[in-house]
Amino acid sequence: MIDPSYAGTRHPRFDAEVERGRLRSFAAAVGLDEAVFHDVDAARAAGHPDLPVPPTFLFGLELERSQDTLAAMGIEMARVLHIEQGFVYHSTAHAGDRLTFAPVLVSVRAHRGARLQLLATETAVTRRDGTPVADLRQVLAVREDPASRDARSTGAAS
Repeated sequence: MIDPSYAGTRHPRFDAEVERGRLRSFAAAVGLDEAVFHDVDAARAAGHPDLPVPPTFLFGLELERSQDTLAAMGIEMARVLHIEQGFVYHSTAHAGDRLTFAPVLVSVRAHRGARLQLLATETAVTRRDGTPVADLRQVLAVREDPASRDARSTGAAS
């Protein structure tokens, strides 16, 4: 069981460079066929300085780093399920931007008789100069560790 006192914890800020190759791969993977997501000239013709960041791309960058945070909390990634995400964009990020992510674990709550723990995180994303890019919210579910369930049922039987 995850200690509910983790709620309100500010996790370490981290920076991520937005790379063209990753943007192109992501756009292809999610079916964004518009040239603006693949071709720099098309992006510039549309008024962008470079390839724009597709709407859900920032969650991938955040999830990569959240694995370290979850491990520090004693959570095995094999027990983690991505449940929900939401975002509010303030400006469009582009290839070449260096973004800062500032995550806060806002809640930890039991669900389904404590068989799942729901972790809600809110993350402010800004450019190097502090300009807001987006506010992200995600909910992860952590499945109960089978060993702790077995220990409880063994203890309950004695």
